[in-house]
Amino acid sequence: MSKLKLSCQEANHVCDKNQYKEANFWEKVKLNIHLIYCKACRKYSANNGKLSKLFKVSKVEAMDHNSKEKLKSSFEKELAKHQ
Repeated sequence: MSKLKLSCQEANHVCDKNQYKEANFWEKVKLNIHLIYCKACRKYSANNGKLSKLFKVSKVEAMDHNSKEKLKSSFEKELAKHQ
């Protein structure tokens, strides 16, 4: 039975892995057993799920590297003018 037990820290790590589809079958089994008796980790897991769902539906797009560099350069030029 001790092989099936996880600490809260391990459970949170497996929860994070599971969020990104990286947890294996036994990790998922151990996590689900842990979640049966640990309210804090159930809450952590639920919040992780909500966060993942929000990112999927938000359609957030990041700036590409070149655009970031141009913006940084422009910002630095403006800063230099005012110093």
